[in-house]
Amino acid sequence: MIIVDDAGGFIPALNHSPWDGVTIADFVMPFFLFIVGVSLTLAYKRVPDKLEATKKAVLRALKLFCLGLVLQGGFFHGVHSLTFGVDLTKIRLMGILQRIAIAYLLAAICEIWLKRDDDVDSGLDLLSRYRYQLFVVLVLSFTYTVLLYGIYVPDWEYQISGPGSREKSFSVKCGVRGDTGPACNAVGMVDRTILGIDHLYGRPVYARTKECSINYPENGPLPPDAPSWCQAPFDPEGLLSSVMAFVTCLIGLQFGHIIIHFEKHRGRITNWLIPSFSMLAVAFLMGFVGMRMNKPLNTISYTLATAGAAGLLFAGIYTLVDVYGFRRPTITMEWMGKHALMIYVLVACNILPMFIRGFYWRDPNNSLLKFIGVGA
Repeated sequence: MIIVDDAGGFIPALNHSPWDGVTIADFVMPFFLFIVGVSLTLAYKRVPDKLEATKKAVLRALKLFCLGLVLQGGFFHGVHSLTFGVDLTKIRLMGILQRIAIAYLLAAICEIWLKRDDDVDSGLDLLSRYRYQLFVVLVLSFTYTVLLYGIYVPDWEYQISGPGSREKSFSVKCGVRGDTGPACNAVGMVDRTILGIDHLYGRPVYARTKECSINYPENGPLPPDAPSWCQAPFDPEGLLSSVMAFVTCLIGLQFGHIIIHFEKHRGRITNWLIPSFSMLAVAFLMGFVGMRMNKPLNTISYTLATAGAAGLLFAGIYTLVDVYGFRRPTITMEWMGKHALMIYVLVACNILPMFIRGFYWRDPNNSLLKFIGVGA
């Protein structure tokens, strides 16, 4: 995530796709959600008191959600001007940490309450033991797909601040169902209706599309014939798209169950590879019939493709580290994994840059960053 935020503008492959399609950057968030699910199976391997475990999960998720509101709601926004604070009428309500918090909580509740005590001797036994969790996956995936392609999206308007703080109004013509383009998709409509357009992310990824940027696929000036929706807020971590993020977390749960119920390396790897390749095959088939992979919408094909890739990567790392003993090359990544939240908060959320820039000599531009040659 840090590399994407800091290097994505220079290396297109490390930047998010402007809309349809995926890049390396688009695999990061679902990989994180996937490993959250895997970790939960180990954390809740034995649950003596389900109510107490649920209470702790709710409290932990609430802390993470509130942290996300502060860090990604717009409070720390002035790295260069050393300003902070946010208008509560315009605070961004959803974000990366908020999405992780919600997915973690729902997956934790499923792992605490929705599992049986059946013995597991094969992959089919595993499906039977956790069939209620798999049923939730199917219901959520079906519901999301129906809503994405079935909700009617009417025309809508928005305002942005122009030169001299003047409000400029734009009208977007829709009146369609099943549109998965930037302007008239159901995901954006749900967020505008429930959260309010002022509480959405103000720098939409589709601002880098060919229709909205002369410097496509990078940010740039608007073309003369740019459509009216190019500057409209859109949250890639919105409400409806978070449904499939939860599904990714539940898929990670199932991969974690394999660690618990299968002791031999071969059994674990086999039971990881089969669903991983299957999800990838279904994802590409969906893309072939028109259900494109799209991160901002978190489409079902995108969810399956990224979950399948996460499963393959997980199996590969397990083979290298646990089977063949290549531990030393992963020590740095292991340390980062143990301190992921701290590193993300300090670097990706601008806390560390603001702290370093906050100490200067007489003029704010004479900070430590200038001394070491950064931003000079």
